[in-house]
This record gives sequence, C-alpha cells and structure tokens, in this order.
Amino acid sequence: MVKVKKIPERTCMGCNEKKPKKELIRVVRSPEGAVSLDLTGKKAGRGAYICRDVKCLERAVKTGRIGRSLECTIPPEVYESMRGELDGSG
Repeated sequence: MVKVKKIPERTCMGCNEKKPKKELIRVVRSPEGAVSLDLTGKKAGRGAYICRDVKCLERAVKTGRIGRSLECTIPPEVYESMRGELDGSG
C-alpha cells in the first residue's frame, strides 16, 4: 500500500474557503507585535492566511477577521502596504 502524502490546508480569512497552504499568503504578527505579509511562510509569530487576491484582503479588513485571528489591532497603513504587496505579486 502506498502512503498518500497529506496536503496541509488553511482557511482564507477573506472568502472563508479551505485551500492548500501553498496557494495562500500568510499574514504574520511577530513576537514584537509587527504585522506583515510572510511570502515564505517561515517567519516566527502568529499567522493568518488569505488568498493572493486583493478582494479577499479587502473582505478580511472589512470584517476585521485578520485582527481577531492575530489577536491585535492592525493600523490602516499596514493594510495599505499589504495591498501594495498583493498588487505587485498577483
């Protein structure tokens, strides 16, 4: 019998869909409290995931799900920098 490798899945904070972890971008709150996009998925800290789509980021911002998931208040300028990074990568 061949063992099937399990693909890790995460839920997008914007559209609330489960997708393979590699298809999503991690938003991370570092131990120091700084919030940023983690394109490598390797940064230390608490993470939340969103699709590589600005619409999903907008939905997550509107509902406040990223802030709740990361257990912190996220300043508007951080969201602006995230929008810029998503526009450049997607």
